[in-house]
Amino acid sequence: MKISVVASGTRGDVQPYLALSKGLQEAGYNVRLLASENFEALITGAGVPFGSMGMGAEERIQSEEWRKAIEGGNFFTVLGKMQAEVKNAAADLAPKLPPLLEGSDLIITGMAGLGGVFSIAAHYKIPVIQAYVVPFTPTQEFSTPLVPSLPLGKLLNRFSYHVTHQLFWQSTKASDAETRRLLGMPKPPLWGPFRDLARSQPPTLYGYSAHVLPRPQDWGAQAHVTGYWFLDEGEDWQPPADLMAFLDAGDPPVYIGFGSMGSRNPEEAGRITLDALARSRQRGVIASGWGGLKPTDLPDTVHLISSLPHSWLFPRMAAVVHHGGAGTTAAGLRAGVPSIVTPFGMDQPFWGRRIADLGVGPQPIPRKRLTGERLGDAITEAVSNPSMRRLAADLGEKIRSEDGVGNAVAVVARGW
Repeated sequence: MKISVVASGTRGDVQPYLALSKGLQEAGYNVRLLASENFEALITGAGVPFGSMGMGAEERIQSEEWRKAIEGGNFFTVLGKMQAEVKNAAADLAPKLPPLLEGSDLIITGMAGLGGVFSIAAHYKIPVIQAYVVPFTPTQEFSTPLVPSLPLGKLLNRFSYHVTHQLFWQSTKASDAETRRLLGMPKPPLWGPFRDLARSQPPTLYGYSAHVLPRPQDWGAQAHVTGYWFLDEGEDWQPPADLMAFLDAGDPPVYIGFGSMGSRNPEEAGRITLDALARSRQRGVIASGWGGLKPTDLPDTVHLISSLPHSWLFPRMAAVVHHGGAGTTAAGLRAGVPSIVTPFGMDQPFWGRRIADLGVGPQPIPRKRLTGERLGDAITEAVSNPSMRRLAADLGEKIRSEDGVGNAVAVVARGW
């Protein structure tokens, strides 16, 4: 069986789909992962065939305009930027997708499917399985994670998902419309593919743990919370010698890094992190990321890195400070150490609240309100609160006992 997996976004968005692709491949399926061209080395390095969808999000969001939109934390501003980017890329992407997907026996995709993939699947009559790392199926139990938390009732909770669906559809429909034009299909439906998906009810895979977010009781049988889709480094990977020397020289440090979230003032963000570590009297490992952090005049108690596998690094930390992206959140929880979330926007505040509600980390500190004093107090709480540390360790053990990829592969094997 030939399976095409389609992913988009930053590395944190793509990597879970690579883990899923690798698991399907090991189960005997013929798998190819379609993603932006900058992930070719990552994907082929894992032994999975790759299909290029052109320039990806990582190049685009390093621009000053994107950094302002992301750091501002406004969901609608980010969607507006996304819509403009999709319009600009539609003419380039639309001709690439049909030949990449034609001949597939199954397509697995999530939000990336809105850019023409669902329409191509309908045109060629290819079955689809939806796959997400955040809740996307409407439920009465909580509002969509992709907009700010509101005191909504049950009906409005469910309605918030339909609103989010339409916001994403309106931001991506230019690419879908161009794909349909090239295939000779009618114009896209006014409200996108969601009505057809709801009618056909294909399986939907959710790559997170039910121990972190229980499966809503009002979801249908087609929705499967499988556990996280982790991709670990190969056995031949070795950490830098200077980092090993730093870790061996003292107590476990605190990790601070904001991944792909850039900053308009990385020097100020660097000063805040150093101030927080000094106030909490903790050693630190700071990940510079994409310019989100740029500390200067580092003391001997702080070590600077560019990026390292979270699966190796986080279990060696006393606590982890991050932006709350789904992938980084998963890695921090799996490590079994407290997490401190500084959300910028999108689904990050949702995961930050979940961490606090589960008792495995302090209350999140929005990026706009981040100060050395607030972060220092949160770090002190995370490293010194016995209950928080015990709960984090217990949750980490539960997550490590799950086989999210294996569970997802089993759903695929049962058919659709």
